[in-house]
Amino acid sequence: METVTRIHPLRERVSAWRQLGLTVGFVPTMGNLHQGHFKLVTEARQRADRVVVSIFVNPTQFGPNEDFANYPRTPKQDAELLDKAAADLLFQPEIAEIYPSGLNRSTVVDVPQLSRILCGAARPGHFAGVATVVTKLLSIVQPQIAVFGEKDYQQLAIVQRLVADLCLPTTIVSLPTVREPDGLAMSSRNRYLTEAERAVAPTLHRTLIGAKERVENGDANFEGIQQSGLRILESAGFTPQYLAVVQANDLQPAGAASRELVILAAARLGKARLIDNVKATRKPS
Repeated sequence: METVTRIHPLRERVSAWRQLGLTVGFVPTMGNLHQGHFKLVTEARQRADRVVVSIFVNPTQFGPNEDFANYPRTPKQDAELLDKAAADLLFQPEIAEIYPSGLNRSTVVDVPQLSRILCGAARPGHFAGVATVVTKLLSIVQPQIAVFGEKDYQQLAIVQRLVADLCLPTTIVSLPTVREPDGLAMSSRNRYLTEAERAVAPTLHRTLIGAKERVENGDANFEGIQQSGLRILESAGFTPQYLAVVQANDLQPAGAASRELVILAAARLGKARLIDNVKATRKPS
């Protein structure tokens, strides 16, 4: 696997592949890779002739009191995992390479309808940082496909919208959340959990499954489902930020006519901020 840190040699390599008629798949990450990332790279490998993976801890998606400085960075372990996954090229740029004009003077990409709600309400500016860096990376790599996980469902929806709105020539492929045996969604931030907190953490997923069962059994009291879920999380020791039953296509609140839904939650447990979601389908009445 080749590693590059600058945009120009990356584009040269991708251009050479394109001239040979090869397709390019892309997996953007912030590093500290786990088996969930491995699945994304494997999917890209199955769909494309060459696979580029980026590792870039993007400062513009972290708030002033968030964990940018302490975000786990494991470059040696990441390289080993990418070798096993048969990635072709690792793009590992410095901040100045991605933001040559400086962090506060760069163009910003915003997806307003989807960015102000849910996690966007709890983390102002977060999704503008995500949308901006994803747009930059897709422009740099110019892949035919890019693979994202569904664990951050709101992020996925924003990426899908910006690709459509900006007419970017990349197909976004999504994969289901990869979980630990007890249901906890794999995440780099899980390492913030203490042993006691780790034992409690799967309650988040179990709470979402309980809400899903209520929805699919015909309960249309979405507010009641949400409040019940929040109480369960609070009683387990979480500090929940939200639990919401929304339409899967646009993340707007579910209504009587809604059929394809997603139930999302974000909650703090000790130093970790955990997010998760499950899909639900309502039967026609």
